[in-house]
Amino acid sequence: MARYIFITGGVVSSLGKGLASAALGALLQARGYTVRLRKLDPYLNVDPGTMSPFEHGEVFVTDDGAETDLDLGHYERFTGVSARQTDSISSGRIYSNVLEKERRGDYLGKTIQVIPHVTNEIKNFLRIGDDEVDFMLCEIGGTVGDIEGLPFFEAIRQFIHERPRGQSILMHLTLLPYLAASGELKTKPTQHSVKELQSIGLAPDVLVCRSEHPIPDREREKIALFCNVRKDAVIPAYDLKTIYEAPLAYHRAGLDQAVLDAFGITPAPKPNLARWEDVMDRLTHAEGEVRVAIVGKYTQLEDAYKSIAEALTHGGMANRTKVRAEWIDAEIFEREDPAPWLENFHAILVPGGFGERGTEGKIKAAQFAREKKIPYLGICLGMQMAVIEAARNLAGVKNAGSEEFDHEAGEKRFTPVVYHLKEWVQGNHVVARKLTDDKGGTMRLGAYTAHLKDGSRVAGVYGAPVIEERHRHRYEVDIQYRDKLEKCGLIFSGMSPDGRLPEIVEVKDHPWFIGVQFHPELKSKPFAPHPLFADFVRAAVDVSRLV
Repeated sequence: MARYIFITGGVVSSLGKGLASAALGALLQARGYTVRLRKLDPYLNVDPGTMSPFEHGEVFVTDDGAETDLDLGHYERFTGVSARQTDSISSGRIYSNVLEKERRGDYLGKTIQVIPHVTNEIKNFLRIGDDEVDFMLCEIGGTVGDIEGLPFFEAIRQFIHERPRGQSILMHLTLLPYLAASGELKTKPTQHSVKELQSIGLAPDVLVCRSEHPIPDREREKIALFCNVRKDAVIPAYDLKTIYEAPLAYHRAGLDQAVLDAFGITPAPKPNLARWEDVMDRLTHAEGEVRVAIVGKYTQLEDAYKSIAEALTHGGMANRTKVRAEWIDAEIFEREDPAPWLENFHAILVPGGFGERGTEGKIKAAQFAREKKIPYLGICLGMQMAVIEAARNLAGVKNAGSEEFDHEAGEKRFTPVVYHLKEWVQGNHVVARKLTDDKGGTMRLGAYTAHLKDGSRVAGVYGAPVIEERHRHRYEVDIQYRDKLEKCGLIFSGMSPDGRLPEIVEVKDHPWFIGVQFHPELKSKPFAPHPLFADFVRAAVDVSRLV
């Protein structure tokens, strides 16, 4: 039976619950325990798949095809444990499940209520995989007191009460604001947040206090007294230069020890933090720097490309190089020549996205990289734009484009080099899709296998003939243009097992130009950088040495 750690937040949102959860998971692993992390989100969307990147940041995709909150990316990057569909749940999914059961008659005509039906559904979700790991870490989105979060807090109260004593604890994150006028940290918001928790029947065992200033012992004692926790369970959390310092910083602050003490685990196994010491050594002792341009459409919100930013950092760590990523709005290149913007970069990355806005700018970025021999990595839509660019400028398909843009505009304007994927093979069965299908969860999602061409650059990068990567898209490069494009030097170097779907393209006689239909950034970790990002940064380092 797993021990459960529930992570909640108070005072304000965006305190770093996801990062604290991930760092705690990494620290428990360092002590020899197995962990799994989960996210419970109170919003009514069934999942984040149809939410705007400006609204919610990136959508993280699991191997088994779930579209989840970006915090699951933190969990994977810090623990190396592959997330599953059962590691992410929203109020929307919970209520949807309850209503489906009611329609089927599962409740035998009873009146359906938040208690017990919704709370029972949440508890059933929490119990999944209960016997698989030593610790289950469950983060609740939002802050205590949010009206939509109340069913989750009530379910947790019941869950803790129903399990054997000492099998579950609560870790609460709060903010200690600093008032410059009086020159002091204020503990009252934390006290009120804990009081709010206590009013719904929950009491924190560990308090993590975010602060921009050192927390004096006197203030920790005050918090411990008024919030009914031990002083050594009041953990300071200060701003860090890099998120990858979090496991070491939280260990120095005593978080993992406080958690084990709360469970009564004594003596606790000693931690082996060599992995995180090596990560920090690579980050803080870089031997050079490269500049990478990320040409995208959601550049106003960095969280929209969170995994890409982190994967570039990991690629830099693999090469002991600092990667300075700079975000450029693709729409600029629809009005201006890309050369003055891009000529000082050592590499160009065009990420995924949806819709026509900004795509002509991405095509120009791909053209600039191809013609100027600058390393280029195109991901999902970034690969499709590279194929369209080659079709227009090398293969003579002058009005090459994507069906996606015609569907969006409601008129036919392009020769569809990229088309709407209507069916594909998933495992042992065929998946069929129509344009009129619902938007949510209807893409080609999750892990799929690709076969790499012997002697290709990607086969050398991966060091394997067969790979498995995660997808999230509705549109696919049309295989009928393969011969025409390969004659022009755009090689289809990775294909689906049935040979029907192009997974990877690369430009022949170019230092480094690769487009991939999948999302390699989702599988990169600081202690195991993704091979594509590691080699992409290596190619950028080579260019930097030539300049």
